Amino acid sequence: MTESKRALITGITGQDGSYLSELLLEKGYEVHGIIRRTSTFNTDRIDHMYLDPHDPKAKLFLHYGDLTDGTTLRRILEEVKPIEIYNLGAQSHVRVSFDSPEYTVDAVGMGTLRLLEAIRDYQKRTGIQVRFYQAGSSEMFGKVQDVPQKETTPFYPRSPYACAKVYSHWQTLNYRESYNMFACNGILFNHESPRRGETFVTRKITRALARIVAGTQKKLYLGNLESKRDWGYAKDYVRAMWLMLQQDEPDDYVVATGETHSIKEFLEVAFGYANLNWEDYVAFDERYLRPAEVDLLIGDPSKAKAKLGWEPSVDFEGLVRLMVNADFLALGLPTPDGKDSRSNTDNAHIRLSVGSTVD
Repeated sequence: MTESKRALITGITGQDGSYLSELLLEKGYEVHGIIRRTSTFNTDRIDHMYLDPHDPKAKLFLHYGDLTDGTTLRRILEEVKPIEIYNLGAQSHVRVSFDSPEYTVDAVGMGTLRLLEAIRDYQKRTGIQVRFYQAGSSEMFGKVQDVPQKETTPFYPRSPYACAKVYSHWQTLNYRESYNMFACNGILFNHESPRRGETFVTRKITRALARIVAGTQKKLYLGNLESKRDWGYAKDYVRAMWLMLQQDEPDDYVVATGETHSIKEFLEVAFGYANLNWEDYVAFDERYLRPAEVDLLIGDPSKAKAKLGWEPSVDFEGLVRLMVNADFLALGLPTPDGKDSRSNTDNAHIRLSVGSTVD
C-alpha cells in the first residue's frame, strides 16, 4: 500500500465517517479511524467493513484517541503516516452545544487547531505533504445574510457549535495561507441518511413514524416546525469531501442541493408516505427550541458543481422515503411502498430498539 492511498478519519464511527470509509475502501485506500474509548461498542455503522487487523485483507484500522487530546493525535499521526486527513469528529448536535458549550468548543474548535498543528509539525519533520479536509457546517451562516448562502456569504453563527466551526474554518484557511498547507473547508449543508443519529430531527421523525406504525409510540414531540433547511444525502456529500482533496489547489466549497424545506414539509412527506396525517401524532415541546434559532438555510453549490464536477443524486422526497424505509425495515415492518430493500447497507446497520426512550 502506497502512502498516496492512506487516509486518517476523525469521527469515523459517525454517519459521514462510515460513508467516507466505504468510499475510500472502494477506491483502494488503507483507512485509519480515530475512535473514543467507551464502555459499550459504538462501531455499528462501520462493523460491516471491519476485519480483524491480523487478517491480511484488513484495510480498515481503528485507533483510540480524542480531539481534546493533542498528544495522542500526534502519536496516531506518526504511526499512521497518512497523506489525507478528514476531520469529521465533533460534538455535532446544535441544541446540545448550548448545554455543553465548553466541551463543544474544545472538541470542535480547539480539536481542529490541535490537528492542524500536528500536521504542520509532521510535514516539517518528514517533508511529506498531508492533504487536510475540515468539516464545516451551514450553521456557520446562522442568521440570514444572503439567500442562497455561498462561499463569500458572511458568517453569523448562533450556537456554541457554530461559533466553534467558524473558528475551525478560519484556522484552516490561516494555516493554508501561512504554512502553504493543502487544507480545504467543506461548508456542508444538512445531510441525512438512515445512519443519521437518532436525536437529529430528521431521523427522530422517521424513527418515530416507524414506531407509531408498529404501535410502540403514540406521540412525537418536536420544537420549531418552521425552520427551513437544505437537506441532502450524506453518501453524496462524502464524495464531495474526497473530490476536494483530489484537486490541484486547495479551496473552500459549499456543498448543498440548492433547495430548502421546512421541518413541517419533512413531516408531511414522511407521514404522507405512510398514509398518515402528521398532525394527529406530533406535539410541541419548548425544550427542543434553541435559545437562538437559525430560521433559513439554503446553499449555492455552483462552485462545487463547476470545479469538482459534483452533483447530488437524491432529491428531498427520495431522501425522506429512503430514511422511512430503513426505519420500517429495522422494526421488521414492510416499507410503505412494498419494496423490500434489506440488502442495502444503509439499512443493515441501524441499531433501532423498540424499547428505546431517546426522543
